[in-house]
Amino acid sequence: MTKIAFPYIGDYHVPAKFFIEKALGKEVIMPPKITKKTVEIGNKNSPEFVCSPFKYTLGTLIEALEMGADTLIQLGGGCRYGYYAEVQEKILKDLGYNFEMVNLINNGKPNFLGIYRKLKKISPKISIFKFIYYGFLTSKMVIYMDIIDSYIRENIAFELEEGSFESLKKLMLLDFSKINNFKELKNKFNYYKEEFRKLKVRKPNDFYKVGIIGELYTIMEPASNYYLEKELAKHKIEIKRFTNATYLLFEKKRFVKKNIKHVNIKYKMGADATDNIIRTQYLCDEKYDGIIHIKSSFCTPEIAAMPIISKVASDNNVPVLFFSFDTNTIETGVHTRLEAFYDMLEMRKRK
Repeated sequence: MTKIAFPYIGDYHVPAKFFIEKALGKEVIMPPKITKKTVEIGNKNSPEFVCSPFKYTLGTLIEALEMGADTLIQLGGGCRYGYYAEVQEKILKDLGYNFEMVNLINNGKPNFLGIYRKLKKISPKISIFKFIYYGFLTSKMVIYMDIIDSYIRENIAFELEEGSFESLKKLMLLDFSKINNFKELKNKFNYYKEEFRKLKVRKPNDFYKVGIIGELYTIMEPASNYYLEKELAKHKIEIKRFTNATYLLFEKKRFVKKNIKHVNIKYKMGADATDNIIRTQYLCDEKYDGIIHIKSSFCTPEIAAMPIISKVASDNNVPVLFFSFDTNTIETGVHTRLEAFYDMLEMRKRK
């Protein structure tokens, strides 16, 4: 029986596993969540100067193959991510693994008919109707997850019972994974939306608001940014993060086309760079206390965007903190810089 595996990115393994099991009827191998060992494995077998997400995802795929996976799924992106599948397949086969690699998205452009044809090679019996039904159902699950996540970022720093938001989210994801149709999913979403609102929070009048922008993988996979959002929450900071699966799949192209005229750039800069410049201006206009830009090392589009982001933030007198993460980043250094950033926000507030 086919055993499928794929890299982690945030909590989106829940809807991905749901779709594969329901639509394809195949077993999913879930390797351990990303650990130091995962990173070491990926780093050891990757080209030295490749971007960090390549190393994280390669390490996860190797762990999955060791657990018995025989089919790997990768998603291409609009930058070097679009070449991950081909390069990782070559590396893994040179290491002696026997498997099939499926790259669902080419050139960063999802083609639903193309995705269906690729999945049909894995599961020949899947009908187009089943693919469409579970495709839409999974998409709706992703949208609901992102709505709840936005609410959590705005409030988790002010929870009165430590861990209450995380505990409830775990229950929600478990229940989401067990649904069978749109009605059940909507009922679960409405239930948990109310349950999250019932959680007690105490928000002061003078809390800080920080916006997070940057490269999509490093933003969405907490292990790759050393759980930066959790660290911010410890300092009683409300977090605004725009990049999620809903935005990338359904909103990004329209958003950039509509808003690029509001910033002083003439051309799209590739990957997430243009979005982040637009978001920087938005965060400044909305009087956020600070901006944190995060990316993986050697991410060329973000490197090009950083001077523009810095200029926009400076013109609006909003501090911006840049993080560049790689597999050798020291966690203590991340915490030290965050402490200094928080101290600066306090000092500015006092002035």
